[in-house]
Amino acid sequence: MSPNPISVTRLALARHWLHAGGIIAYPTEAVYGLGCDPRNGAAVKRLLAMKQRPQHKGLILIADRFEALAPYVHLLDAERMAEIRASWPGPNTWLLPARETTPDWLTGSHRTLAVRVTAHPLAAALCRAWGGALVSTSANLGSRPPARRALEVRWRLTMQPDLIVAGACAGSDRPSTIRDGLSGRLLRG
Repeated sequence: MSPNPISVTRLALARHWLHAGGIIAYPTEAVYGLGCDPRNGAAVKRLLAMKQRPQHKGLILIADRFEALAPYVHLLDAERMAEIRASWPGPNTWLLPARETTPDWLTGSHRTLAVRVTAHPLAAALCRAWGGALVSTSANLGSRPPARRALEVRWRLTMQPDLIVAGACAGSDRPSTIRDGLSGRLLRG
């Protein structure tokens, strides 16, 4: 049994809210994330308002497999992609060139998109149940500390998500690393 078991009913409820344009909170490798359908501009804008995050900063997408992220980003050369794919699943976020069809509500003012294949069993199960990538940004306001437990999500936000999927974060004490896909340069460690 996984360390974060989630019932079929709870997965179905999360999927329902995502299809309805809702926002869910869920545990990730280090903190609780806020997520929604990345193709739903109204949901993303509501998530940004909930977090009080400016759109120009861009967002992260997570998935249970790279193929769910591929519609949003261009592949790099084989050597670069081999390094990136070897770091997944895990708490490693990579900036890859965004496809021209990737909405600016995801990329912000950037030509890249931050993507990660999550190793967190509950977050991966949510992505599988949803059938694709999810927006993933920490459940907190601005520069305040992120939530690490379900109850903290309620304390950290003034506007509440439609559903909080309770579970344990994977125990990392730091958010995922962020690296530039083209150079491999560490941008956040």
